[in-house]
Amino acid sequence: MRDIVITLIVLGSLPFALKRPWIGVLMWVWISVMNPHRLSWGFAYDFPFAAIIAGVTLVGVVITRDPKKLPVTPITVTLIMFTLWMNLTTLFAFYPESAQERLSQVNKIMLMTLVTGMMIKTRRQIECLAWALMISIGYYGTKGGLFTILTGGGNIVWGPSGSLIEGNNEVALAFITIIPIMFYLRLVSQNKWVRRALAVSMPLCAAAAIGSYSRGALLGVAAMLFFLWIKSPKKLVPGIVMVLMIPVAIAFMPDKWTERMDTINEYQSDASAMGRINAWKLAVNLANDRPLVGGGFELWKGPVFAKYAPDPEDPHAAHSIYFQALGEHGWVGFLLYMTLGFLTWRKGSWIIRKTEKLPELHWAKDLATMLQVSMVGFSVGGAFLSLVYYDVQYYLMMTMVATGVLVEKHLAEQKTGTQHSFPDSRQSLRPKAVTAT
Repeated sequence: MRDIVITLIVLGSLPFALKRPWIGVLMWVWISVMNPHRLSWGFAYDFPFAAIIAGVTLVGVVITRDPKKLPVTPITVTLIMFTLWMNLTTLFAFYPESAQERLSQVNKIMLMTLVTGMMIKTRRQIECLAWALMISIGYYGTKGGLFTILTGGGNIVWGPSGSLIEGNNEVALAFITIIPIMFYLRLVSQNKWVRRALAVSMPLCAAAAIGSYSRGALLGVAAMLFFLWIKSPKKLVPGIVMVLMIPVAIAFMPDKWTERMDTINEYQSDASAMGRINAWKLAVNLANDRPLVGGGFELWKGPVFAKYAPDPEDPHAAHSIYFQALGEHGWVGFLLYMTLGFLTWRKGSWIIRKTEKLPELHWAKDLATMLQVSMVGFSVGGAFLSLVYYDVQYYLMMTMVATGVLVEKHLAEQKTGTQHSFPDSRQSLRPKAVTAT
């Protein structure tokens, strides 16, 4: 039954994706991030839905009369440069076949990211993209949070099978990244039941992240909460709530969870932590030896560790977005990846600053703030995970780009005296907007 429902939904969306490619982008996000077909047990499990949607969407991009110009911004230019650089480093990869296979996957993600930037133009489309991302990850977060509560945290929460976030650590980071987007959608939603549902889903996603037994997730949640507290105009009440909430959450979890989290302070005696440090040192040594091209995709294997790692007998995955980019694509690739994050953060700060005194753009201010909060969680949690190519981070970058373009357009029209009605805008339901810089 699930196979039939998923197939009907996807096939039914194809005419709309062809006529309005931005709808195809939303379907791509849903299929590629949520992997709903992996919730079935029949023919749909391995059916190439993503490829079909991508193909129809690309045809739609070619034939549509809708605006489809990619915004030329420092973020989009750097993203293209990073993509081209990854293609170049693959030519010099230690393991060409494995690297080519991974490059094919990464190029698909980057292509659809650029298509997202081309087709997502209005506030309505931006918020539909946010909803697609929230539903895709929030489904697993809500379910995982309930599972954690019902089992008393005695079992580990895992991600959808066959996806980039299948592992417990990876799906925990996904939950962290999406919670701020939930917060924004709750702010702008006019339906009280939707707001209530999101108010329940957010703590459940946090519970699922904790129930993943991921140490990186714990640090990511702490970093997000601290950032929100720093930027909150009223610090006393939120500070008291956080101080009281954290001990309650920890006390709820079983002893084996506490013992695992305690290894953060005793990493020298933890084999997993020391293995990650060994991989990080390999990345630095390799990048210093091959500063331009690194070792290419999928380099984390025994022979490379034998040549570059302090402990050649302990091969590990990178377990860090930073050292993964450094090891696989050299210092140039690392700098391009870091520049992407810096430029996205700076654009968010610009949006917040420019919309401070414009009530009609408070939605953009709230969204940019929550995107920055999401970046904080991903940047901290990602320091311990190999998720350089996690597609959601790039879709959120395009969300920031699209929001920035709308703000720039409004400011330009305001400067020339042109009226801009924002026909698809809605005022924030909150009396006072979140602030961040």
